Amino acid sequence: MQQFLQKLKTQPVMSGTSTGLAFWHSTDALLDTYSPVDGKLLAQVHPTTAEDYEKVIQTAQEAFLHWRTVPAPKRGEIVRQMGEQLRQYKKELGTLVSYEMGKSLQEGLGEVQEMIDICDFAVGLSRQLYGLTMHSERPAHRMYEQWHPLGLVGIITAFNFPVAVWSWNAMIAWVCGDVCIWKPSEKTPLTALACQQIIKEVLEQNDVPEGVSCLITGGREAGEWLANDERVALVSATGSTRMGKAVAGTVASRMGRYLLELGGNNAIIVTPHADLNVAIPAIVFGAVGTAGQRCTSTRRLIVHESVYDDVRQRLVKAYGQLRIGNPLEEKNHVGPLIDDGAVAAYRQAIFQVKEQGGRMLVDGEVLEGPGFESGCYVRPAIAEMPAQTEIVQHETFAPILYLLSYSTFDEAIALQNGVPQGLSSAVFTLNLREAEQFLSAAGSDCGIANVNIGTSGAEIGGAFGGEKETGGGRESGSDAWKSYMRRQTNTINYGTALPLAQGIRFEL
Repeated sequence: MQQFLQKLKTQPVMSGTSTGLAFWHSTDALLDTYSPVDGKLLAQVHPTTAEDYEKVIQTAQEAFLHWRTVPAPKRGEIVRQMGEQLRQYKKELGTLVSYEMGKSLQEGLGEVQEMIDICDFAVGLSRQLYGLTMHSERPAHRMYEQWHPLGLVGIITAFNFPVAVWSWNAMIAWVCGDVCIWKPSEKTPLTALACQQIIKEVLEQNDVPEGVSCLITGGREAGEWLANDERVALVSATGSTRMGKAVAGTVASRMGRYLLELGGNNAIIVTPHADLNVAIPAIVFGAVGTAGQRCTSTRRLIVHESVYDDVRQRLVKAYGQLRIGNPLEEKNHVGPLIDDGAVAAYRQAIFQVKEQGGRMLVDGEVLEGPGFESGCYVRPAIAEMPAQTEIVQHETFAPILYLLSYSTFDEAIALQNGVPQGLSSAVFTLNLREAEQFLSAAGSDCGIANVNIGTSGAEIGGAFGGEKETGGGRESGSDAWKSYMRRQTNTINYGTALPLAQGIRFEL
C-alpha cells in the first residue's frame, strides 16, 4: 500500500490546477488526516481555496461542452475502462479504504467491488436512457420525450463509505453526459485522491478532458460553495440530516436540484415465526458492521414477547464472540470509530441510555491497551429500552443496539415507523401474511424494506434511499439515473397545416 500511496504523490495530478486537486500546494491551512486504526498521521492536506474552486468550475464547464456531445454508449465504454482500472487496483484501494476509514478489510474490498459493480451497471445503462413516444391529438404530429444531461453535478460524500457512494453518483452521471465535482469528507481525503488518479489515467488514455472528473477538498465551506453555486445543476449530498436540511434550503433557494441521502434509524422486527438461525447473524452484522457507522446500520431490534428471551440470550452470546481490533487483520469483526468526536457521541449515548431507564445487556466501553492506541475502539453495546424514550428516536453513529418488545404485529410496525428517519427496515418471519403486510402500504414507511435479510448491505441494482428525514433521494440502480438528467418534451409537425391543441382556432 505504501508504494500505491507513493505513486499517487508523484503524479502530475497533484498540481491542484485543472482537476482542482489542492494537495501539497501553496496555502498555509492544513487538514491533518489520521488513521483511526493506529492513530498515525497519514497526510497533511491543503484544502481547496476559493481561487482554486473557481478554476475547477471553469474547467468543468469547458469539459461539459465536449462531454455532452459524446454518444452515451461511448461514454459507457469509458466508464467500462474505469471499472477495469478499479479491478486492477482493488486490493490496494480496498486496503486504503480500510486503513483510512477503519472498516474491516473485507468491507473495504467490498466497497471497491461495489464501485466495480456500478461501473458495470452504468455501461449497460448507457444504451438504455430511454424516452417515451406518445400519440398527438393533432393530425400529422408526433410527440416524444427525451433526456439530456444536466451539466455540473456536485457530489458531497461522507467518511463511512469514502468511495462507493461517490461512484454511485459519478458513474451514472457520467454516462448521462454530466461532469462531476467531488467534495469528499475531510476525514477521508486520501481515498478520494486515489480514485481521482485512477480515473484520470482512463480519461487521459481516451483523450477526454480531465475536467469531466474534478475534486475539491476541505470542510464545510467547500460544500457550501457547491450548494450556493448556480452553475452546479445538481448537488448530491450524503451525511447527517442537519447537513442535508442546510443543503436543501440553499440549493432550493436558487432553484437548483438536490439529491439527499441522510440519517437512518433502522429497525428489524423479529416475529414468532422467524428463523432465528438466519436472523441472529443478520442482526449482529447490521448492528456492528463498520462499527455501527453505516446509514443502514441496525439501531433498533423489535422482538415479539414470545421469543424475546431467546433472542436476547442468543444476542448476548453472539456479542461475547466478537473480536475487536485492527481491521486489516481478517480475524477481527469490529474496527474503530472514525475519530474522537465519534467516541464522545458513543459515550454520551450510553450515558443517556442509562439516564432514560435503559438496562445494559452488553455494556459499552472505550477500549484501551495494546492494539487500541488510537483511542477509537469501542465495545458494541446492547440496551433494553422503553419504546418511547428520546434516545431511541435519534441516530447515534456507533455500535449501540436498542432492544424493544411487542405483542401484536401492528404494534411492531408502529414502533418501526415511529421515528423521524425512514431509510432501511427488515422483518424476519416465515409467515406469508406478516411478510406481505410489512411490504404493503400499511407496512414499513422506509425506502428499503427487506424480508429475512438485515437492514444493511444493499445491492446496486435497486434504487437506494429513504423517506422522511432520510431525504427522499434515490441513487444507484433502477431509474435513479433520471435524477442526473433533464426531461424534454418534443412535438414535430410533419404536415402542411397548423392545427392547435384543444381544438383552438386561430385564423389570420
